[in-house]
Amino acid sequence: MAGVDVEAPGDFSSALASLRAVRYRPELCVEESPAPQRLAPHAVALTAEFVEDDEELASGRFVVLHNPEGVEAWEGTFRVVTFVKAVLEPDLAADPLLTGVAWAWLQEALEACEAPVTALGGTVTRVMSEAFGSLGERDVTGQVEVRASWTPAGPPDELGQHADAWATLLAQAAGLLPLPRGVAVLTPPRRGS
Repeated sequence: MAGVDVEAPGDFSSALASLRAVRYRPELCVEESPAPQRLAPHAVALTAEFVEDDEELASGRFVVLHNPEGVEAWEGTFRVVTFVKAVLEPDLAADPLLTGVAWAWLQEALEACEAPVTALGGTVTRVMSEAFGSLGERDVTGQVEVRASWTPAGPPDELGQHADAWATLLAQAAGLLPLPRGVAVLTPPRRGS
C-alpha cells in the first residue's frame, strides 16, 4: 500500500496500518487502487482477484471512507464499502436460495474475523447468461455479486479484520476451501517493499 497521507488524522493512519498488517490468502492478488475522492476527506481502496487457468473466477473491491466529523447515515466516522463478484456453476447460480446464502457468507465472514459492525446493508444479485445465434455454442454462465457497506464498530486499529472478512467472502464466493482458524497464511514479500 502507498505511504500514509501526512495530513491524515491519527485514526485514519491507525486504520491504514491495520490494513497493511493483513495477510491474505496466496490465491488472492490484493492491491491498493485509486479510492473515491468525493465521498469522504480520507479514503483508501483495495482490489482483489482470484484467477485460475487464466480465467478470472472472482474479483472485488474494499473501500474505507473516513470523515473525522462523522456522518449521520454512517453512524460513525468510518464506513466500509465492498463489492464481490464471482463466477458460479449455472445450477448454483439458478438456485433461488443463492442470494440469502451469499448474504450469510458475508455475515459469517464478519463474525469469523471478529469484525463487529453497525448499519450493515447491501444487495446480492445473481446473474445467468445464455448465448444464442452465432454465440450459441458458449456455455451457460452464472455469477453472483455482493455489494455491502457497514460501519466498523471496533477501533480503527482493528480495521484489518474487516478487510480480512471481505477477503474471506471473496474466497467463499470463488469456491476456495476455508482456511482453518489459526493457520498462518504465508505471503511472499511485496515487490518494492
